[in-house]
Amino acid sequence: MTTAPFTILIDGKCPLCRHEGRLLERLDGGRGRLAIVDITDPAFDPAPIGVTHEDVMGQIHGVTDDGGLVRGMEVFRRAYASVGWGWLWAPTGWPVLRPLFDRLYKWFARNRYRLTGRADPSKSDPRCEDDRCRV
Repeated sequence: MTTAPFTILIDGKCPLCRHEGRLLERLDGGRGRLAIVDITDPAFDPAPIGVTHEDVMGQIHGVTDDGGLVRGMEVFRRAYASVGWGWLWAPTGWPVLRPLFDRLYKWFARNRYRLTGRADPSKSDPRCEDDRCRV
């Protein structure tokens, strides 16, 4: 997929996801510690990492340099740690707070279409002509 130590798989049609990806790229500053892959790109194939397109559209995924798969909030913790900003997300991993942040992220992932002003791609949506944004 990439040669970066950590790769984030983002929904490139989600404005918040794109913004987060651009922010992480800026924080990386060209050091190559993090790669961003748009899962809505027709060239993206999730099969080599052992998941389906529906899986990666359901929540954020990350891939470690050894091919390990990470999901949900752990992706953000690792992504920010890889660019030197791990301290910012560290509280989301503290034992008392982790379940809360993990649940909040799952809620966001399920509701990101509504929250970002997009129609649900599981229904007919003219903005999803190529079927790559379907969950």
